[in-house]
Amino acid sequence: MVLTDHYGRRVSFSSPTRPSAPGARGSKAAGGGSNRLPSSRERRPALAALAVILILLGASGSALIALRSGNRQDYIVMVPTSLPPGSRIDEDDFARGDLAGKTGALIPYAQWKKYEGQYTTTWLYRNQFVTPQNFTTEPIPAGGALVGVSLEAGRAPSSNLAGGDIVQVVQVPASNQAGGVPSILVTAASVTSSSGKVTDDKTSASTTLNVTILVPAAQSTAVAAAAASKTLVLVKLPAGTKPDVAPIRAGG
Repeated sequence: MVLTDHYGRRVSFSSPTRPSAPGARGSKAAGGGSNRLPSSRERRPALAALAVILILLGASGSALIALRSGNRQDYIVMVPTSLPPGSRIDEDDFARGDLAGKTGALIPYAQWKKYEGQYTTTWLYRNQFVTPQNFTTEPIPAGGALVGVSLEAGRAPSSNLAGGDIVQVVQVPASNQAGGVPSILVTAASVTSSSGKVTDDKTSASTTLNVTILVPAAQSTAVAAAAASKTLVLVKLPAGTKPDVAPIRAGG
């Protein structure tokens, strides 16, 4: 049976705006996309990929640690709390310490016997790693002092200096000191050790020359101060020049 209204139009009792039943499957979000959460089956590939990444990262970290550990070497470290310049070195003064990476000219622990019986050229302290320049076979004579200086180009001969050379120690005015005049701090000092060069042989670039000189103890403070302020110049003297303080030769 078909019902009509008083205008003759068919009447329907179904509503086009009838809401969907709560919790009905397949309902759409306002933006047209699905708000359904991914199933556990869909999440498994992502979790597996994450697990693989974590495993690879862990393996890489372990390999790096092993590689760095493999590069570690043993070097000499000092045991005494402090040793002044001129101290004689005994076997008990050395201990073993390990380092990795760039270690420069540090003395390997296997060579400790070579330096037993030598003398310190500078102050040394507990747990300090050392280089050959920290030791000399010649003890410091009475009235003398060993002073280490670092020199750049123009403050030492370009031919460099070596142990046994005799130099005059000169203090020059600082660059900002107008009207200053040079002064001789030590007339003739003996070079006990030397390392480095004022000029690189390959690139001709300016580098640093490290020298230890034997000077009168009374002048050591002035020499050290001039070296620290970079106003020190060493002038090489002829071989055979008598030094102000004669070094004590090993065994003599």
